[in-house]
Amino acid sequence: DEARFLQKPPLSYIALIAKAILSSPTNKLNLAAIYKYIEENFPFYRNKGQGWRNSIRHNLSLNDCFIKVGRCEDGKGNYWSIHPTNFNDFVHGDFRQHRRSR
Repeated sequence: DEARFLQKPPLSYIALIAKAILSSPTNKLNLAAIYKYIEENFPFYRNKGQGWRNSIRHNLSLNDCFIKVGRCEDGKGNYWSIHPTNFNDFVHGDFRQHRRSR
């Protein structure tokens, strides 16, 4: 059913990002790899312009559950991962916005 295939997934941007990062054997991805994962696994986003990408960047930088974990080898951008205090929640499918304890 192609219409269902192209429907917007019932997942928040936090959930999309977390699923992408968790799909990596190293549990870290750069921004381009996060976009690629989302487009490959959620076809709805393939031809939707820049808006959703802006939302991904916004969620990465403003949510405490995502952290930068070093520069990419090519020097362009950073790797992103899940903060250790949120990791188990995301692994178990709890993709709600979390604030980490200070």
